[in-house]
Amino acid sequence: RLMSRPPAITVIIVAYNSGAYLQPCVDALSRQSFEDFEAVIVDNASTDGAVEALSLPDDRFRVDRPGENLGFAGANNRVARAVTSPWIALLNPDTRVAPDWLEALMRGHEAWPDCPAFGSTQLRLDEPDILDGAGDVWFAGGVAWRALEGRPVQDNPPDGETFAPCGAAAFYDRARFVELGGFDERFFCYCEDVDYGYRVRLTGQVCIQLTDAVVYHAGSGTTGRHSEFTLFHGHRNRIWVFFKNTPAILLPLLVPVHLAVNAYLYLRADGERRAYLKRAYRAAWDGLGAVMAQRRSLSRLRTGSIRALMRAMIWSPRLVTRRGVKLDRSGARATSKG
Repeated sequence: RLMSRPPAITVIIVAYNSGAYLQPCVDALSRQSFEDFEAVIVDNASTDGAVEALSLPDDRFRVDRPGENLGFAGANNRVARAVTSPWIALLNPDTRVAPDWLEALMRGHEAWPDCPAFGSTQLRLDEPDILDGAGDVWFAGGVAWRALEGRPVQDNPPDGETFAPCGAAAFYDRARFVELGGFDERFFCYCEDVDYGYRVRLTGQVCIQLTDAVVYHAGSGTTGRHSEFTLFHGHRNRIWVFFKNTPAILLPLLVPVHLAVNAYLYLRADGERRAYLKRAYRAAWDGLGAVMAQRRSLSRLRTGSIRALMRAMIWSPRLVTRRGVKLDRSGARATSKG
């Protein structure tokens, strides 16, 4: 391959004890119809031997070993800052991509040339007729979830806006990603994608979900869906997302809602999960001073319309309890280059 210019896309796979998922993930990526890409597998100090046993398909693929576990956020930032590709595509190691995944992402860029962030349709790896997610939803009171998770694939709506792309298979304008600070490395793992999508929206830009960009996802296949690690980081980080990004004009209205949501989640949890939540809430409180300092430093980003931001959020508490989502994506319109 000629290397006189950077590839159009750098695919980043952050691997930590990814086990049997990693090789099929890499193999599926190697069969893409769009070939102008490179792939960097970041070994986050794995101990299971999966990276050492990995067979790289060709010279587009390489392994990066930072020598420590940087977390999902830090590992993606490390590669994004080092490469020069116009686009980065994030891919979890517990996924397998459709053969035209990258091609569909590039078509999305051509249709929305001013959009800096795109999401993929995620189907369950073991039940491909069931949605694993169609973008990330943000409830204004401080809860995030994957849209339409568990619904039949026929319920997936056409291309259009999402609050934020899910980082398991996201597509970002690399220069914009770096300009906006990339992922917040204090998050380590979980909700850093929602936090970044929130920042994109605070600048007045939108995030687009692409129906035809398909990946098959095991869903926390590496960290465990209900593990202490997942619950701790997920709940701590969503609290930080809320206080870091919510516009000041909305805080008097939404802080009481946020506190009520956290009380509800705590009271409905069983004993073991309550212990995890208590740890998460304590850690969120301990880190709140640093989060508020970040908030002040990010004030320059808040140039977008509050009304447009509010339209992108979920406001119904009923949808929180049911993990629902508004399906109307009519606010987004493709502007093809011709």
